[in-house]
Amino acid sequence: MKHIFVVNPEAGQGKNKAMDYIRPRVEEICKKYNLEYEIYPTKAQGDGLNFVKERAATGEELRFYACGGDGTLYEVVNGAYGFDNVEVAVIPLGSGNDFVRYFGTKEDFLVLEDNINGVPVALDLIKCGDEIAINQCSMGMDAEVCAMQGKIKKFPLVTGEGAYYIGCIYAIIKKFKNRFTLTYDDGTTLTKDALFCFIGNASYYGGGFRAAPRALPDDGLLDFVLVEARVSRAKLASLLNPYKRGEHLDWDITTFKRGKKLVIHSDKPAAVNVDGECQYVTDASFEIIEKAMKFVVPKNSWFLKDRNEK
Repeated sequence: MKHIFVVNPEAGQGKNKAMDYIRPRVEEICKKYNLEYEIYPTKAQGDGLNFVKERAATGEELRFYACGGDGTLYEVVNGAYGFDNVEVAVIPLGSGNDFVRYFGTKEDFLVLEDNINGVPVALDLIKCGDEIAINQCSMGMDAEVCAMQGKIKKFPLVTGEGAYYIGCIYAIIKKFKNRFTLTYDDGTTLTKDALFCFIGNASYYGGGFRAAPRALPDDGLLDFVLVEARVSRAKLASLLNPYKRGEHLDWDITTFKRGKKLVIHSDKPAAVNVDGECQYVTDASFEIIEKAMKFVVPKNSWFLKDRNEK
């Protein structure tokens, strides 16, 4: 098997810092274990996806390491989806790295030797239109923040953090209530004014918010979390920390269900967030694809110990 490290040079602390971090560590460990390897720095948005897809299509046994943040993982997953000859691993170098939180700490994944000697496990994925998510999808305020942040970051002199706060202000003022009609796979239909609707394959997003605290990425089900906009803007501020800790499933404004498919309709175009990538839609479908990807879990992860004990 060949080990290919797909590196976003802009990840982490700036230009080429990711490459400076990755190259010596990869060369040392891969030579130690006599592994065939390649380091590929991405050149622009979408380049990683295309590179992974082209290489996966050769049929060669490959393991791709997404070296960057959640955006890099999104590209590697979408490029690798549908190919049985590939595995996906992560070296978290971004600011969020939310998906790996389910399996352990960021530091667990940065131990390259444990990662290279990790265990591939079959995980579920989420299909949303033509896109694939390994972690989560959402619609509502959080997706609107994500979409607006992406637009604002393109302006000169605007930092990523600054763009995030501007996006938050915009969403609180303009997108506090989102009229959604949700149709679940059990036939239930709800029409609500929503703060947001979260579709979780794993637990975390948004830099550590535990939006789906009961989600399991290999159980064949998605977690659907709808939080209604039956609170004031002032009250919302007091709910953020409990929400971040995953204490919101029992709120009277929360509807929690589990299933294999959810369809959301919005009369007005609304942002949909697919593992951090956003676009505007009026209808979105979220469906589980069971055991669709081989994901490499570092050898000392609690996840492997827990599964072995069972």
